[in-house]
Order: sequence, then structure tokens, then C-alpha cells
Amino acid sequence: MAMTAIRTAPAVRDTLTRVVRPSWAILGALAFVTLLGVSIPVRWQYAPLVVSILLFGLPHGAIDHLTIPRARTHSVTTRSLATVGLLYLVLGGAFVAAWFVAPVASFVAFILLTWFHWGQGDLYVLYEMTPKTRLSSVHRILLVVVHGGLPMLVPLLAFPRIYRRVASLLVGTFRPGGVADIEWLFQPEMRLLLGVGFFLLVLATLALDWRRSRSLWRIDAVETTLLTVYFAAVPPILAIGVYFCVWHSLRHIARVVCLDDASVRELAEGNLKSPLRRFVHDATPLTVGALVLLAGLAVVVPSSPATTPEAVGLYLVFLAALTLPHVVVVTILDRVQGIW
Repeated sequence: MAMTAIRTAPAVRDTLTRVVRPSWAILGALAFVTLLGVSIPVRWQYAPLVVSILLFGLPHGAIDHLTIPRARTHSVTTRSLATVGLLYLVLGGAFVAAWFVAPVASFVAFILLTWFHWGQGDLYVLYEMTPKTRLSSVHRILLVVVHGGLPMLVPLLAFPRIYRRVASLLVGTFRPGGVADIEWLFQPEMRLLLGVGFFLLVLATLALDWRRSRSLWRIDAVETTLLTVYFAAVPPILAIGVYFCVWHSLRHIARVVCLDDASVRELAEGNLKSPLRRFVHDATPLTVGALVLLAGLAVVVPSSPATTPEAVGLYLVFLAALTLPHVVVVTILDRVQGIW
């Protein structure tokens, strides 16, 4: 079934272009520097994830309570605010509880959920930047699987020991040694199977791109190649932190800023500062609230974080809890905007 929804204003595509091209440059430059043999100290590799607490990362979902009403051109009401608040309370709370009860399964669920969410974020960008393209459901699903898999799967294939260390860090906060339950995931045979299967999906997706639209194919080929090299070369902790801030989060911020009519008018006039200022104003209250909840989680976990890696691990668990309701909101937004 082809997409038939009306595309958004040219100002939206212009805004996305302002975001997409710098993100290409930043990730490309970091991959190039790494391939030259420049080594970044491990303690600095955590910096982007730490920075994401206040810059782009945590705030990018902090206006979920405004997103759907704006997308539907409805007023924000007490009922709409309460609905999103209840969504976060129920789903986020359930996911936090799941980490205490079944941390290994929760880690796997977090990876798969992030895989889908980061893929759906890139699908939106490809959709908006190729306005004359119509995609089948299979094609859209493949784009989500491939673009979500690049940051989630390629690091596993290229850096299995570090990937396992991060898994152990998250799972170990609730169940020390629990990562042994998924030891099979890091074995060479499994990684080979996953790598071959994923490579075939990439080829199939690019082939569909070529048949459907040369414009789509060019953008997708650039992004797929760039992300493959980037995640195969840059150490995973650093790679994910930078990607989360300047790729995924910044793209989503551009998307939700363009839901505000006043911001769209200002962007069309070349005014970028006012929309960003408005976003910061809208996102600040719930970002602060999230920080309070994060501090509370640090108090109640069985193994309180004592080092930077452990603190980052707890932050990732907290992000997992926020990601589930955030994905629900973004999925509804996809439907409203005709992505699916």
C-alpha cells in the first residue's frame, strides 16, 4: 500500500536539511579521525552520553505532551496532558519494574525497542526529504529495520567485547552476572549469521530505493554507508552518544518544532533562534522532572552507581523506561502525519 498523505511545508524540509547535513559531517569526521588511528581516552568516550542528559538527548522527548495536539492542530487541554502523563506513568513505571524482575529480558527489549524507534525516526526524515516518493509497506518496514539496525547491530558485530561489557553494566545493576544468559549473542557464529542476514536486508532495501526513487536511493545510500562505517570504526560508547545527540535527537527536535505554526513561519523567514528558544522553554519543565526521577532511581537500585560507567548505565536504564511511552507517542505522530 503506497503512502498518500499530504506532505508538510517546504520550510519543514529546509529545516531537516539544516539538521541532516551537519549530522552527516559530524559523524563522518569522527569516523575519519578514528580510521586515521586517533585514540580517544575511554573516560572521554562517555562524555556525549553525559552531555545528552541536558543537550538534545533527554529533552528531545520532553514535549511529548504537546506533540499530538499540535500535529492534529488541536488545543492542548488538561485531558491531553493527563493522557500523556498517565502513559508515561504506566508504561515507564512498568518498564522500570521489569528491570528489577527480569533485567536480561529488559535489556533485550530495550535494544529491540531502540532499534525500532531509531529506525522510525530515520524513516520520517527520508519521507520528508523525498516528497514525490511513494513507498510500499514492505519498503517502509525494511527502512526501519535497516536504519535502526545500523546503530544497534553493527557495534555488536564490530565490538562484541565492548557490547557485552555495556550489557553487563546495565544488567549487572539489577542482577550481577546475569549477562551470562545471553552469552550466545556474542559468539562468532551468531554474529556471522546476524551480519550476513542484515547485509542481505540492506541490499534489498537499497534495491527497492533504486526502483522507487533515485532521490531516495541517493540519500539512503549515503546514510547507510556513512552509518555502517561510523559504527564499525568508532568505539560503541562514543559512537552511540554522539549519534543519540546530533543524529536521532536533533532530527526529532526539528520534527516537533515544525509542528508549531509560529515556529514554521519563523523558519520560513530564516529565523532559527526563536523556534529553538521556544522548544527549550517547552522542554525544560519535564526535563527537570525527569532528572528528579533519575536521581530517585539511583537511590532505589540494588547496586548504586559509584563510577562514571555505572552512572551512565543507570541513565541508559532510565532512558529505556522513557523510550517505551515515547515510542507510543511518536508512533501516533507517524499515523497522524501519514508515515504509515
